[in-house]
Amino acid sequence: MTGEELTELRHRRYNATVVYFKLLNPDLMVLRVKPDFPRPQHHPGQYCTLGLGYWERRTVGCQTETLAASEETKVVRRAYSISCSILDEHGALMRLGDNDWLEFYIVLVRENPDGRVPALTPRLFALGEGDRIQIGERITGHYTLDPVKPGDTVIFLGTGTGEAPHNYLTWELLSRGHAGKIFNACCVRYAHDLGYSDTHRHLMAQFPNYKYLALTTREMGVTRKVYIQDLITSGELEEQLGVPLDLATTHVFLCGNPKMIGVPHHDRTTGETTYPKPVGVIEVLESRGFRADIAATKFKGNVHFEEYW
Repeated sequence: MTGEELTELRHRRYNATVVYFKLLNPDLMVLRVKPDFPRPQHHPGQYCTLGLGYWERRTVGCQTETLAASEETKVVRRAYSISCSILDEHGALMRLGDNDWLEFYIVLVRENPDGRVPALTPRLFALGEGDRIQIGERITGHYTLDPVKPGDTVIFLGTGTGEAPHNYLTWELLSRGHAGKIFNACCVRYAHDLGYSDTHRHLMAQFPNYKYLALTTREMGVTRKVYIQDLITSGELEEQLGVPLDLATTHVFLCGNPKMIGVPHHDRTTGETTYPKPVGVIEVLESRGFRADIAATKFKGNVHFEEYW
């Protein structure tokens, strides 16, 4: 493909510019994207798509890709929850009206165990500030703070970059002066995968009702090896929170590994509920009286989760 053809494709297919690119480790980054159009109205917790052409270069060290001729001029898109750095450069809560970009927290998928070649993240990690990209003009999703009342306890449980929407939701709660307790736990493999840990330490120093707990599963000695499910069943979640889980005033938000969340199947004919294995957080919480949202029936419970994978 000639340089002129590449320029024409980018001009025709892209509608945004990368204005910030920071590698937190070789496989983890924060990306800020400024659309060519006014930033769409949206709620913290929602998501949109990012896209790049198959013609773009890929970062090194990823699964080998072979393209069919018909794919070379196509754009690959994926949905990403919108993140938030929460604090500005002076350590105060960000004023989002002062900027015109959207922030994303992305992990590099170097290869898939099922053999499917990762198409987008190897290209995203080859970007730099000033590069062009495609962004979805619609921001959507039901993973918002709509059901939360001012004095409720809000618990965010995430794995990896699943904490992206939790950052934005945390920003919203703190910005509106939420009076209830806010507890945020994130489970990763290694400490260097906790991309916003410094931010959360600053938040705990500023806001007495906010607590962040970092969990690692492959790095003993940095934090304890414990999974999100264990945090609940052991009673440590309530110990860290300082109060029992009250069904009437507690909302739990889950984002990240689908196995951690454990979305059940509801048979609309028999009314039976079947939980996946291994045991996920939804099954653990529902055994204690919590109820998860059911998208098919629009039932709203006190356990909320995002599904766009």
